[in-house]
Amino acid sequence: MKTKISILACSAVLLLFVIVGGMNGVRASSNEGAYRQMQVYSEVLSRVQQEYVEDPNIPAVTDGALHGLLESLDANSSYLNPAQYKDFKVHKAGAKGDIGAAISKRFGYASVIAVIPGGPADKAGVEASDIFEAIDGKSTREMSLAEVHNLLSGTPGSTVTVSLVRARRAEPQKMVITRDIVNVPPASDKVLQDGVGVIHVDTFTKGESGEIAAKIKALQKSGVKKLILDLRNCAEGEESEGIATANLFLNHGTITYLQGQKYPREAFNADAAKAITTLPVVVLVNKGTSGPAEIVAAALLDNARADVVGDKTFGDGSVQKVIELKDGSALILSVAKYYSPSGKAIQDTAVTPNVLVADEQDDSALPDEDENATPADENNKKPVVQQDEQLQKAIEVLKNRAS
Repeated sequence: MKTKISILACSAVLLLFVIVGGMNGVRASSNEGAYRQMQVYSEVLSRVQQEYVEDPNIPAVTDGALHGLLESLDANSSYLNPAQYKDFKVHKAGAKGDIGAAISKRFGYASVIAVIPGGPADKAGVEASDIFEAIDGKSTREMSLAEVHNLLSGTPGSTVTVSLVRARRAEPQKMVITRDIVNVPPASDKVLQDGVGVIHVDTFTKGESGEIAAKIKALQKSGVKKLILDLRNCAEGEESEGIATANLFLNHGTITYLQGQKYPREAFNADAAKAITTLPVVVLVNKGTSGPAEIVAAALLDNARADVVGDKTFGDGSVQKVIELKDGSALILSVAKYYSPSGKAIQDTAVTPNVLVADEQDDSALPDEDENATPADENNKKPVVQQDEQLQKAIEVLKNRAS
């Protein structure tokens, strides 16, 4: 009996050893790639230190490497050194002035997604799709997105100088923008011919879904039979407001869901009690449509609730986590992405309309390189009447849909 007990005990210990060893093997395998890359980085750093043409600034080299590492993941992930993180926290605390534009990183530089009407950037002449090559003399190629936002915000009344690059202009243009408290225009509505109502939304700030609901109810009461939800150049706001807005049109189905490597799937489903209209609807989008507005467009399109007309959207929708490091620096890391009901990550694929119509105003609004026309020439120019092709197409699509 003692022998049997000893054998069983030894077998149990051996089995436990195999199981633990196997688990450690899995962990070791998953970390092997990271360790290998650390060895490569260590070797590269050593070569730079020993053989570069002059004695390198190793802290600056390391900062640059970490910045590049995070930016290679996505535009919203950032590395902030101790000084930058300290400045980030100061800027985040309390209300302050801003320029009134949605900014992201594209092609390495700070890119303007959309401009809030009547805001400082709009008054200064900034347009969607402009590139900020530099801010206060510092190249944005070397900045994280968090640092870009830090530099653009500040005390109301203070100024920031940007070097702006625009299509069909040979040289960057210096532009001074005066920061201010940005007042977002409320949702607006109007009635077109044939009983078509249009609701235009500039941002999805807190409470916007309630304003949109009120507009829908008022339009329905006035006899409107079809709706156009204009989300062009709508790039700011809270995802929760976008979800609530989509629910106004949906009485069932998935609106969106969040998911990440360590972030369990969180689905947002339509609540029938919150749906307020069954009218036919078309959603207008363009390259300046981003974030919460993309959630609305994707939800209504994938649930076959609406046609989406216009250009492919910008593509932005993720959740960030701030991770403080021991030396006072920090990581701003994307930990989850918003997905369309069909399972596409909005940040990766954006939203492609089922009725594509290029935004002609994008090019017609841009000045040509030849800006040396004489005053006489300017006076003889006839005003160009621009037709909103996307809106006209939306009306046409609605006419072809059954009420």
